[in-house]
Amino acid sequence: MKIEAADSADHLELSDLTKLSKAFWGYSDAQILAWDEDLTLSEAYFDNHHVYKAIDREKLIAYYSYGRENAHTVKLDNLFVHPEWIGKGIGQTLMSHFLNELANTNYKRIVLDADPHAEKFYLKLGFHTIDQLQSSVPGRFLPIMELKI
Repeated sequence: MKIEAADSADHLELSDLTKLSKAFWGYSDAQILAWDEDLTLSEAYFDNHHVYKAIDREKLIAYYSYGRENAHTVKLDNLFVHPEWIGKGIGQTLMSHFLNELANTNYKRIVLDADPHAEKFYLKLGFHTIDQLQSSVPGRFLPIMELKI
């Protein structure tokens, strides 16, 4: 497996992976369709965000993306793993890569809005839940999490 920078030409493949990975958690096709805009990376997204993809034997298996919030904070927007690779350490590998990318910067904090199914994953990596955000689904809240680095 290798991790490399993605570019805007990858936006459709990354968007497809996002939807496939999200559906793994039991969300209906109708719900995935309702979230289509939120789960789609536009070509313009790459203008202001860093995107890295994990490739195994020329196949996209995962990716993450982040953007600057302010001088000391970055926001992890996405971290998605192909369902065939979930539970095999790819998410942790991507997080290690992400932290290495930030190592020589002035960033002191990472924030993210987690899917409720991913909260335990981020807690294991040292993130803390600091708040919650009402999602578009009534009664469903997204944990807002942070990691001080």
